Amino acid sequence: MTTKIKCLDHGFVELVDVMGDDQAIVDAARVSVSGEDVKTVQDNTGLIRYLMRNRHTTPFEMVELKFRCKMPMFIARQWVRHRTANINEMSARYSKLPNEYYVPAEEDIQFQATVNKQGRNVSAGMMPAVGAQQHSFREEAAECFDLYAQRLEDGMAKELARINLPLSSYTQWIWKIDLHNLFHFLSLRAHPHAQMEIRVYAEAMLEMIKPIVPIAVEAFEDYRMQATFLSKQDKLAIRAVFIDGSDVAELGDLFPTKREFDEFKSKWSALLSEGE
Repeated sequence: MTTKIKCLDHGFVELVDVMGDDQAIVDAARVSVSGEDVKTVQDNTGLIRYLMRNRHTTPFEMVELKFRCKMPMFIARQWVRHRTANINEMSARYSKLPNEYYVPAEEDIQFQATVNKQGRNVSAGMMPAVGAQQHSFREEAAECFDLYAQRLEDGMAKELARINLPLSSYTQWIWKIDLHNLFHFLSLRAHPHAQMEIRVYAEAMLEMIKPIVPIAVEAFEDYRMQATFLSKQDKLAIRAVFIDGSDVAELGDLFPTKREFDEFKSKWSALLSEGE
């Protein structure tokens, strides 16, 4: 079982402690009904998949996972928005920060997306003069760390000397979370629309927990990661296509907003291309 995976240029995710497994999920679910133990793995699989499918989440909270994570500060600020974990972070008031900062790879320096206001236009490829762009990232961060080191050498308090360090500076923390809330984190941060730099951490965590809760992970991937949510309007549109013979392009009036209609068309295209 892999317990540590390198992420980005200086970061990593390390699984440092675990409480529980698939059996713990099953035992919690059974005790709420009859107090019976599960007899077979087949029963375990069916029950866990039923729990995931019907969003009975409490039994998944019986599994706890503790990670040590090292990431750029701008990723930590996204990460900490998930307020369902216990966190203890490295403090730059007590310790000198290592001279480490994130520099994007050339292929990851891309234009602003035109549709997704918070993402990159991956299909447009790399920006011109990408080598110079990468060099400027590195030079700016290096200058900030040189000034930081000089302030510390001059005797300035650590809590002041750090304040101009860039968001690319690395931090690390211990992060403890139950499996239910980890699945929620992964459903958002391992999603293709998530920022690449946090997605690599989410994908590393998902890979680490597969040997621990293989049945739960398979159910999570089937019913959350690879599933398609259908709204009331989506179902009406699908009915119009199959029952009434309507053309998808003519169903915009069924949706309250153009964005919802566009999202339905994306779902429809994905469903039609599934398995190709």
